[in-house]
Amino acid sequence: MKNISLTAALLFLLLMSVSGQSPEKKRYKATHISEAPLIDGIIDDKIWNEGEWTDDFTQFEPYNGKKPSQHTEFKILFDDNNLFVAIKSFDSSPDSIVKRLTRRDHEDGDMVAVLFDSFHDQRTGFLFGVSVGGVKSDRMMTNDGENEDQSWDPNWWVGTSINAQGWIAEMKIPFSQLRFEKNSGEVWGLEVLRTIYRKDETCLWQHIPQDAPGVIHMLGEMSGVEQVKPRKIFDVTPYGVAQAQRFPAEEGNPFATGKRDKINGGLDAKIGVTNNLTMDLTINPDFGQVEADPSEVNLTAYETFFMEKRPFFIEGNNIINFGLGIGDGSEGNDNLFYSRRIGRKPQGSSYNYYGYNDTMEGYSVSPDRTSILGAVKLTGKTQNGISVGFMDAVTSEEIAEIDTGGHRSYQTVEPLTNYLAARLQKDYKEGNTIIGGMFTSVNRNMNEIPLTGDENDALINNLPTDAYTGGLDFTQYFSKKTYMINLNAAFSYIQGTEMAIVKAQESSARYFQRPGNSISLDSSRKSLSGSGGRLQFMKTGNGHWSYGGAFLWKTPGLELNDMGYLRETDQMLQVAWGNYRIWEPKSFYRNINLNASQYAGWDFSGNHLFDGVNVSGNLNFKNYWSAGAGTNMNYNTISNTMLRGGPIMKVPGSLNSWLFLNTDSRKKVELELELRNTVTFAGAGNILNIQPEITYKPINTLSLSLNPSYMVSYDELQYVTQTNYGSQTRYIYGSLDQKVISMSFRVNFNLSPDLTLQYWGQPFVASGKFYEYKYITDPMASEYKSRFSPYAPSQISLNNDDQYLVDENTDGTADYVFDKPDFNFQEFLSNFVLRWEYNPGSSVYLVWSQTRSASNNSGMMDYSNDMGDLFSEKPHNVFLLKFSYRFGLR
Repeated sequence: MKNISLTAALLFLLLMSVSGQSPEKKRYKATHISEAPLIDGIIDDKIWNEGEWTDDFTQFEPYNGKKPSQHTEFKILFDDNNLFVAIKSFDSSPDSIVKRLTRRDHEDGDMVAVLFDSFHDQRTGFLFGVSVGGVKSDRMMTNDGENEDQSWDPNWWVGTSINAQGWIAEMKIPFSQLRFEKNSGEVWGLEVLRTIYRKDETCLWQHIPQDAPGVIHMLGEMSGVEQVKPRKIFDVTPYGVAQAQRFPAEEGNPFATGKRDKINGGLDAKIGVTNNLTMDLTINPDFGQVEADPSEVNLTAYETFFMEKRPFFIEGNNIINFGLGIGDGSEGNDNLFYSRRIGRKPQGSSYNYYGYNDTMEGYSVSPDRTSILGAVKLTGKTQNGISVGFMDAVTSEEIAEIDTGGHRSYQTVEPLTNYLAARLQKDYKEGNTIIGGMFTSVNRNMNEIPLTGDENDALINNLPTDAYTGGLDFTQYFSKKTYMINLNAAFSYIQGTEMAIVKAQESSARYFQRPGNSISLDSSRKSLSGSGGRLQFMKTGNGHWSYGGAFLWKTPGLELNDMGYLRETDQMLQVAWGNYRIWEPKSFYRNINLNASQYAGWDFSGNHLFDGVNVSGNLNFKNYWSAGAGTNMNYNTISNTMLRGGPIMKVPGSLNSWLFLNTDSRKKVELELELRNTVTFAGAGNILNIQPEITYKPINTLSLSLNPSYMVSYDELQYVTQTNYGSQTRYIYGSLDQKVISMSFRVNFNLSPDLTLQYWGQPFVASGKFYEYKYITDPMASEYKSRFSPYAPSQISLNNDDQYLVDENTDGTADYVFDKPDFNFQEFLSNFVLRWEYNPGSSVYLVWSQTRSASNNSGMMDYSNDMGDLFSEKPHNVFLLKFSYRFGLR
């Protein structure tokens, strides 16, 4: 946990809660000049004699409203095309200024920043920050600072220098990188921020109380720019990529030749459609430099949520966001838009990437991801307060090639698909009332895909041909934005063949086949629709206390997973929470944060699924260490998904506890420790997860971090399979002992603010041993042990070390069989990236990615031998050289 950063400072601005009046807004007048200064961080050009310097900063933290420990001044000039900002950060101990080099937007050390609300809508801000080492940090802030887009990387110039009085930052910000109308009004919103790293101190030009319910509406004002003409951006960035893959050759496999080379190219563009609407365009994008997702073993029925890492889809993502979840757990990711759907792994039959296909009795090759032919985004805000977010992407048809004894055949594994998302919001009354809407569509071209092979594998019988979602949202702020009411309501509609809609009904998100479900599976349906929403109220400012409540619902037919993300439906959730913050340093602490919440859930069949309570707290000490702990308890628990389509089942409650401890992040050596422990009642299970981390900064340009993780768990009821036994369905479970060991190693070496070297590597080993197999007998029995029946030794036997035979009636003949579920999975992922931004917006990437994997069904872990097995496997290497050049044609 980093104690000093622009992110932390801006988060504090939004969330911290002393009661008081809003401070009077300051005003600064920028000065027009006819000659541009040289941006070198020295500010000795004569032109800097123009205009006025201003100071009068105030501490934001740790002592809100007090005088800063160091003096700061700034000046803003402008010509017809650019803003010029100079900030003098005086320091009584210039040898104590912390100068570190990091990647862009990963600020470290002393910093300054300027924040403009060029729309002056009091909701949107554009932040330009720089560390004393010259590392840029830029953000687009929306919704009064509630949302930050760190991926926004405008093209601007900056220089820094250290002198005997402190340090200086000099910025050149083109008007084309900001968004505003020709007649944008008398003033812009303005804030200037400075962090003093060694003191963990943040000071602001315009004072903002720590209990302020928002950021942008609290900014000061800048005049003098009333006659500035907006500049439309027109940047075109073509790129070229050379890629070489080397992997193990396989005798007899015509596709696994051991190498594959290709040359590719594409185009990115950023075009100002109007003064404040920007279009981003990408044709045949390549994201080979993006770090791989971490390894995992997922034994649940649900898809894992992964964060977006591709630059085109990260930037402006929050503008197209339409959430239906709450919090940061499994219920917090539900959204109408999940950009990882675009360019996903092909969803057709599970052909191996250069592997043997048992079904086809031959070798096959299939793309590991869907190619994106092109995508376009339109984002911005009109003068009358309408925020616009539009995105459209087209992905190609992907085909698997199969070789059966020299005969070649082809099967489509992903159809040609169009993805569209559109978001509008309109604010009224200085942003106190906001009304918006969202629409998405996914349209798959299934018409020309032949129905070859098993009809169950045909894409048209596995995927909806069309999927639509839409939503309306309303937000109302009261009492100077201290209180807020918000309603998000959404609908969904999908259509396809009867088999495709049956698969949607039977999916883990809804299980329509469950006995007693409020809605039954209908095999004749060709469409499915549903709705969901979130109603919430909260108090976020004016005092130490903040609190709120929410009600969420998702009807059984809701389906968002074609364009969005949805874990499960058939759910109503009620939440109430309270938070108390102490931010004024006293005694041994700098600040304290305490939380408590209560929650409960039901389904649409009337089942009361669970109750829960949560308490947690964290504090920062005066020695700059931090610590926290918490626990949540679930009770009165009934699961309508435990049997994966079977009847509802009572399950034991659980107690989940955690704690963390972090040392001073400003030091060369930083230690972090996180412990998590979950105990399932009735002796039904437990999980222990230990995650230490050490970060070492031997010099100001190098950071090394090691993050091992150890997880050990026991689950008495882990799902194995289900099968028919006469007229009955057997839901088969086993006791599971599981271990997971991983070790992430990361290196960041920064030769300059624009030349960086990054390395990430992760060996990963997971094992799971099943035993004491059992089947469910009475899922709603009052006694836990009465809900299942273990198999006797005479009823179950292992055949050929890969399959269990079950003779339930002990007549000497197997009644049913299931595969041995034990596993041992090993994987090593690594990514090396050398990046040189030789000109703003123009870059060269040199990338080396490596993957190793191995597996067996022993179920046992021997870490040293497992690692030996893993690294004895030949790796899959990918070498990539990417070159891009930005043409600024504005």
